[in-house]
Amino acid sequence: MAEFTTSDGLERILTLELARVTEAAAIASYDQVGRGNEHDADRAAVDAMRRALNQCNFDGTVVIGEGERDEAPMLYIGEKVGTGKGPKVDIALDPLEGTTLTAKAMANALAVVAVAEGGSLLHAPDTYMDKIAIGGGYPEGIVDLDADPRDNILALARAKGVRPQEIKACILDRPRHADIIAKVREAGAAVALISDGDIAGVIHTSDPETGIDIYMGQGGAPEGVLAAAALRCVGGQIQGRLVFRNDDERGRAARIGIKDFNRKYGTLDLASGDVMFAATGVTDGSMLRGIHRTGRFMTSETIVMRSKTGTVRWIRARHVIKDR
Repeated sequence: MAEFTTSDGLERILTLELARVTEAAAIASYDQVGRGNEHDADRAAVDAMRRALNQCNFDGTVVIGEGERDEAPMLYIGEKVGTGKGPKVDIALDPLEGTTLTAKAMANALAVVAVAEGGSLLHAPDTYMDKIAIGGGYPEGIVDLDADPRDNILALARAKGVRPQEIKACILDRPRHADIIAKVREAGAAVALISDGDIAGVIHTSDPETGIDIYMGQGGAPEGVLAAAALRCVGGQIQGRLVFRNDDERGRAARIGIKDFNRKYGTLDLASGDVMFAATGVTDGSMLRGIHRTGRFMTSETIVMRSKTGTVRWIRARHVIKDR
């Protein structure tokens, strides 16, 4: 089991341990791919991730999880995970980012976890968040959440040294994004629409091979924190603002300490300190291969990142299938 050392913050050996956590959740979801049952797929991933987290030697608190305690049977916000040995850490997780994607055997379903020094991750309520994100290599403030989408496209194109027509924006395919989509296209940029999985959508901005330059639109606030943790590791930028649909959601936010409901959060507001991030593909996607079974083995592909070093690792693993 992995140990932390206070002299080095998050101990390097935890890199492999985090990969094992997300691998366990992804492998557990495999039998539910294409079965049409989102609940069973999520349950399998949650159970496996919880067991794996509890083998790690840290005193972890889930700050981004499956919901509040009364609504989530396990991996709820505030739940303690780990052996209790070692320093206190924040845990943000989504055991199955893309339950619908998994149930329908669609691309880009992931198992995701981030670990950070205690107090480093925003305790985001389970609400929506307006977001804009770009990958690394740009000066701070090139794009802005409050700017017109057309202006953001033009600014990013200038910073990248290309025509707007060479910019591609990733946006969730929702009716609420019709105006953003129209303005992005008016600026000359292309739009890549995704049905679900906005953590993957944001992370795609950090990987040139995906062809995605910018993420725009409204998605989950917890997913925004997880995406910010990943972007911290590669020098990317994200801005977000919580969106509340009713007084119940505002009450949830107030209970976890949110005071300014209109605040615009930057990358460091969402995820600061030393952060580690891991994601394993459940279904094949543009960034990671999903779980595949061949005979007695399953193969997985995982990306692991750390903000302190800027290191990004891809781990391809083969797992022996145990009798089930």
